[in-house]
Amino acid sequence: MITDQTKYRSKVGALMYLTASRPDIMHATCYCARYQAQPNEKHLTAVKRIFRYLKDTIHMGLWYPKDTGFELTAFSDSDHAGCLDSRKSTSGGIQFLGGDKVVSWSSKKQDCTSMSSVKPSMCLYLRAALKFYG
Repeated sequence: MITDQTKYRSKVGALMYLTASRPDIMHATCYCARYQAQPNEKHLTAVKRIFRYLKDTIHMGLWYPKDTGFELTAFSDSDHAGCLDSRKSTSGGIQFLGGDKVVSWSSKKQDCTSMSSVKPSMCLYLRAALKFYG
């Protein structure tokens, strides 16, 4: 059963806005955003689950005290062929300042199918690092 596209897109758009301060929902939100053309009840249930998670973790968010150090730490990962429809990978990365203060993150479905999970992870990490340093 197809869900109302306008309502589904509105909910996904609200979640996308919230990812600016809640990077923990980035991957799930981007996954839901893939199905905006023809959402069904399963997709709407996933969106509602994210909103329930946000309600239960309302105390979480980003916090940057003024004594944050300048040590940069970065992580990246990829789910090798994680999309069951296209067999494309989703890569993600995150950068921390001072050990535990999130300053940058990303999640992207790859344009082409990769033969291993190392290549998209490394490409994402290098792209994010170059973007971060200007």
